[in-house]
Amino acid sequence: MRTVTYGAACSLDGYIARPDGAVDWLRWSDDVGALMKEFWKGIDTILMGRKTWEVSVKMGGEAMMKGFTSYLFSRTMAAAPQGMELVKEDAGEFVRRLKEQEGKGICLMGGGELARSLLEAGVVDEVGANVQPLLLGAGIPLFPPMNRQVDLELIESRPLAGGCVYLLYRIQP
Repeated sequence: MRTVTYGAACSLDGYIARPDGAVDWLRWSDDVGALMKEFWKGIDTILMGRKTWEVSVKMGGEAMMKGFTSYLFSRTMAAAPQGMELVKEDAGEFVRRLKEQEGKGICLMGGGELARSLLEAGVVDEVGANVQPLLLGAGIPLFPPMNRQVDLELIESRPLAGGCVYLLYRIQP
């Protein structure tokens, strides 16, 4: 069965963006690039919600998705952008079926609302975070309030340049 990994960079106080969606505070380094390059080798599918997709477009992220099967989850969009498949059905059931198909890993990109629904549906296997050394004080949370506890097991932790720390957790059943 394929593995679904939710990954995002976040502030130490758990935000993935400022209240207005800005991510101008993110730190980039060669070791972050190497980490991402290695991760991208192990996946062939990207999942994202509409809000994350909109931010990605503003940042030129469409090029990053080339060569991957990409699914956009939205109840409000009428059609998917070119190169993506629009999913309007129950996200948890869709991903449950997707995990049973042949293929590499599945990346759930940023965006706490879709992550929350998939965590609550029990279809996320791993959570990875590049924790940035700052406190935003407010913003878009890595995890919006959830209806259940999710237990984690630390798989990996490593320091990154600029005071960042990479953490990878496995979801416990």
